[in-house]
Amino acid sequence: MIIFWAFLYNLILFPLLFVFGLVGTFFNPKLKDGFKGRMMSLYTLRSYFKDFDRSHDVYWFHVASHGEFQQVLPVLAGLKEIKPQCKVLVSFFSPAGYQNVKNEQIDCKIYLPFDFIWSIWKALKIIRPKKVIFAGYDIWPNLVWISYLRNIHTTIFAAYFKDKTYKIFPVIRNFYRSVYHSFSTIYTISGSDYLLLQKIVSVNKSPLIRVLGNPRYDQVKNHADTFTKERTMSVLQREKRIVAGSVWPEDEAVISQPIIQLLKENEEISLLWVPHEPTDENIQAAIKKFEQHGLSVRRHNSKINLDIRGAQVVVVGVVGILSKLYWQCQIAYIGGGFSTGVHNVMEPAIARLPVLFGPKHDNSHEAGELLQAGGGFSVESSMDVTTKLSALLNDQDYYLNASYAATDVIHQNLGSSTRVVRGIIRD
Repeated sequence: MIIFWAFLYNLILFPLLFVFGLVGTFFNPKLKDGFKGRMMSLYTLRSYFKDFDRSHDVYWFHVASHGEFQQVLPVLAGLKEIKPQCKVLVSFFSPAGYQNVKNEQIDCKIYLPFDFIWSIWKALKIIRPKKVIFAGYDIWPNLVWISYLRNIHTTIFAAYFKDKTYKIFPVIRNFYRSVYHSFSTIYTISGSDYLLLQKIVSVNKSPLIRVLGNPRYDQVKNHADTFTKERTMSVLQREKRIVAGSVWPEDEAVISQPIIQLLKENEEISLLWVPHEPTDENIQAAIKKFEQHGLSVRRHNSKINLDIRGAQVVVVGVVGILSKLYWQCQIAYIGGGFSTGVHNVMEPAIARLPVLFGPKHDNSHEAGELLQAGGGFSVESSMDVTTKLSALLNDQDYYLNASYAATDVIHQNLGSSTRVVRGIIRD
């Protein structure tokens, strides 16, 4: 079965994907950057491993982008602590990850080579990794299959499957079965993920599967610990500020009018507005929109000075500070839920904020846990936004219950990174 799907993937599926991607480079700068980077990956590997001391074990981690790297960080730290002489190679699929991730735990950083047989074979021959480790969902078949053929241990951790995942549909399931069967170990986030994975792989021939949780919770907690000592006050002592983070145009179309109406009705309420793409054009458009409604607006451009007072609406024009700004707010709306899928909901949760997001949240296991616990709320319309914000702002008991529930989700899931590191070393 693996041979059949390998032929189909290499003769039809991936070549088509490659051609579509190549055409897309003429219209999408990020795709262009990714293609250029992938063309240099083998050269980067040859340069790094030219005089490499082969007595050092190499662990190859692959992540899709910057967000998925947050799952890897605590695992890298734990691995380096136990095996300080090992070398860590991290590959990224997206330019957002490759260009923005800078971390001392990484010894070599590359774009994931094109998933052609020859390029993956050459990469593995150069690297000779002890293990190839995938974080989350970005699995590339040839990297898995060829690692299997070369007897290289492959692992995926933080494996997550949506309730109605297309991977369990009959024909598609057969394809993914051929991929997952080639893994050595698979670590799922939850028991429900474990059960869904069992529907894909066969019981008679399957990799070692364990439920080890999501290391991203540990990273959010670790990151917050360095900042929260000065922020231990009750959330009720903070200013009544709503933060709208990672806002896409589709989010803006739903949430902007309800929030503007709240701001006009109550001057004690303020807003922190953070576009997903903080380009000058997007920032200026947001400022103009709020000013047209008679609201005082200022732009925040500092990564060092985190004072966001001075206007009823503050529009953030820099990246990398949102996780700290949450601690000056009371309620969060996280974008992406009306377009590609909701973004990081854990950072506002650890800051004790009830979290609102759009209906497309199946991509986020954490959003599902927040919903179940009562610390997160899915909204589908402007009316939903108005209703939920009004309830949280006007009912203190309701607000506090949601705040505590959001934070509890984080604390109840800590410790996964230790379990994953132990699995990587021992399994």
